[in-house]
Parts: sequence; structure tokens; C-alpha cells
Amino acid sequence: MGKDRTGKKQDGKDRTGKNRTEKTGLEKDRTGKNRTEKKYPPYIPSSVPFLGQAIAFGKSPIEFLENAYEKYGPVVSFTMVGKTFTYLLGGDAAALLFNSKNEELNAEDVYSRLTTPVFGKGVAYDVPNPVFLEQKKMLKTGLNIAHFKQHMEIIEEETREYFKRWGDRGEKNLFEALSELIILTASRCLHGREIRSILDEKVAQLYADLDGGFTHAAWLLPGWLPLPSFRRRDRAHREIKKIFYKVIEKRRQTEEKEDDILQTLIDATYKDGRPLNDDEIAGMLIGLLLAGQHTSSTTSAWLGFFLARDRSLQDRCYKEQKQVCGENLPPLNYDKLKDLNLLDRCLKETLRLRPPIMTMMRMARSPQKVGGYTIPVGHQVCVSPTVNHRLQDTWTQRLEFNPDRYLGESPAGGEKFSYIPFGAGRHRCIGENFAYVQIKTIWSTMLRLYEYDLVDGYFPTINYTTMIHTPNNPVIRYRRRDQH
Repeated sequence: MGKDRTGKKQDGKDRTGKNRTEKTGLEKDRTGKNRTEKKYPPYIPSSVPFLGQAIAFGKSPIEFLENAYEKYGPVVSFTMVGKTFTYLLGGDAAALLFNSKNEELNAEDVYSRLTTPVFGKGVAYDVPNPVFLEQKKMLKTGLNIAHFKQHMEIIEEETREYFKRWGDRGEKNLFEALSELIILTASRCLHGREIRSILDEKVAQLYADLDGGFTHAAWLLPGWLPLPSFRRRDRAHREIKKIFYKVIEKRRQTEEKEDDILQTLIDATYKDGRPLNDDEIAGMLIGLLLAGQHTSSTTSAWLGFFLARDRSLQDRCYKEQKQVCGENLPPLNYDKLKDLNLLDRCLKETLRLRPPIMTMMRMARSPQKVGGYTIPVGHQVCVSPTVNHRLQDTWTQRLEFNPDRYLGESPAGGEKFSYIPFGAGRHRCIGENFAYVQIKTIWSTMLRLYEYDLVDGYFPTINYTTMIHTPNNPVIRYRRRDQH
């Protein structure tokens, strides 16, 4: 017997047939007859009102959710800071979120409080979903293979230039370095030459202050609170917009057209024929950069530590460079990059064990049925890629870093939503292909420059205090490769 959040005792069983806590609700029709029974998801009780499971979840969210799966099964609810969350754990349950319509499980209701202060009004989750889908389509037009081929040369050039400052050997914070490099490469590839040319330390700090808006505090607390991080975020938003307005105005006045995403947005129109205004273009440029910057730099850093921990794997990746590109390692090109299969598998496995987004969320606007349960309106419905990527029912050697698991046809036993680092369905990340090109090009170049080792055997632990799970104390040891 257990208690639900109202204190009532309830009977139930877990997925093995034992000790499950569940809520059952009874509703009447308008005449007061024909009562229908609704079975709500199992609820994890808490002795702390309002706060609920916030402390236990915040301390180690993955362990919390894995324990919940073992005890309660694939659908489970709990309260944190006055909000009720229902997690869909495993591919079968996750199908509800990824196959749902936006008017049923809504993304704007969850994400707008985070994204609107950072990107600005009139874009992304601040507009009705059909408008957002049009905006995503405009951006996707500029994220094509023809552009990727140009981007590779830019990314390799920026990477070689950046690592000149590292010298021949030493120890450096890998996450900080890759965060800076990815801002530089993404800005030049996605924003255009003019914006990249003014990306000095001051502007980089503005990006960092703006990126600081993606926090648990911004998600849970009212935006009008006078927190220092909120003030820095809002000031950075205004300053970056001013910079972008000048560049957009100058680009509109010139007769020559660049072949980049800025030009794509200037030329784009909605279905009704209306062009984008400067505010929308600036907001979409900010969103395009920041939506991928933190995730790509985190993934790149974790990839580096997995390679540093296994020198034989690192050596195999370096040898693959020579086999695919040639012994003298000429500049990369798009076709050769696609043929770097081992590096590709290493990236896939990094995204499996360390997906940058731990939770994808929607707000239930209508009752949702899954696994025999009814999720009530108002619940925040969540899927955790991290949990799905290491579920013992789906993955063999689930905690082992094994890139060769992708040599087979179906590493997750064919379960549809068991591998979702970039999401799925209508909200799948449009930057997925660019992220692969960017990270693989950076690491191809870095493997040509240096050999990498852990410092005194230390492999970073996971920082759970940020919304994107970064490595703690991410210092790596490096030594320039002998050029022979």
C-alpha cells in the first residue's frame, strides 16, 4: 500500500507485478450517471509539499529516473516546485510524445519562458506553432549540403587558427576551448562573414551572458525577478540585436548577394507573402547559434574525453584519417568526411551516453492515454534521451563506450525511440546534419594536430546543475603529433 499526493492509500503493482503506487480517479458525466474510471500514472510520493522530488531529482536525475523505472514502470509522475511531471521512460512510452500533435502535447507552453527572453519575441516558441514551422523551414533551406561543403573549409581553417594558441604540449580546459571554437565556427558558417568579423571578446561575452539564460532558474522562476543572470541576459539580448540590425541594414543596401543563411532569411517570405522583419531575422540568427552552441560544445568535449581514455581507439581514428584522406593528410572535403566511419560511430556513441539534452518536455493540453494510464491536463510530459539511451531492457553493455555496436543494423533491437539525441517527430532538431559536420570536422582536425590523454587518469564526472549536462573539471592533456 502507498499514498498518493492527496494522502489517500492506493493499491497497485509495478511492471513485475509488485508494489506499484497508482492513482485512480472517478468522473461523472453531466447527468451524474455512467461513471468512468481513469487510472492515473503511478505517483512518487513526497513528504515535502510544493518542493516534492526537486532535491532528489536535482542531485542525480538519471539515477532517480532509472530507479523510478525499476519500481513503477515506463510511466511515472512526481512533483517538483509545484509542477507535476510525467516521464515516459523507454521507446514504447516515448512514442506518445513524439507522435503527438502540438495542440495535444504543447511545446510552447514549456519552452517559451526559456527561449523568448534569449531569442526575442516573434520567433521560435513565442509564435503559434504553424508560424514556427515556417521559420524552421526557412532556416533549413540554408542548412543544405552545398553550404556544408563550404562550411567544412571554414571550420577546418578556424580550428587550425584557434589551436595555434595551445603550443606543443600542456593541459587545458577542453570544454572552454571547444565552446569558444564552436561559437567562432558556427557564427562564421551560419551568420556570415560580417557578423563573424566583429566577433571579438566583448561580443563573445555577450553570447555567454545570453547563453546564461538557459538555466533551471530561468525555467522555474518568473522572468521579472531582478536576478543578476536575468539582467545580464536581457542586456546581452539588446546589445546583440543592435549589432545584427546594423549588419542586416548594410546587407539590405548592397546589391551583391552572399550565399549564406543571413541572405536566405533576408530573401525569405511567409506563405502569405510577408517578408521577415529585422527583429525576426535577428531573433532567428540568435536562436540558430545558441540552440546548437552549448549542445555541440558539450558533445565535442565528451567525445574528446572518451578518445583520451582509450588510446587504442584514438589511434584507430587517426589511422582512419590517413586511410580515407591519404597519408599526407590533405585538407578535408565533404565526401571524405562522410567516409570517416569510425569517427562517426564514436560521435554516435558519445551522443548515446552523454546526450546534451537530458529531458524533452511538452505540456498536456488534453488528457493523454499511454500504457493503460490517463495523463491529466496540466502535466509536463517528459522523455529523457539519457535514460532511453541506456535502458537495460534495450541496450546490451549499456554503460560501455562501444562505437562498434553501430556496425550492426539495429543496435537498440529495433526499438523506435530508444536513440533520440536530436529528438524525433515534428520537433526534431533541424541542426542535426550541421552538428555532425561541425563536430566531425573539428575532431578530424584536432586528431591531426595532437594526441590526447586524461590528466592522472581522471575522467570527468557529470555536472547536473546545468540544463545541459557538461563535464566537471574538463581538463585534458595534449601533445603535438610528430609530423612524419
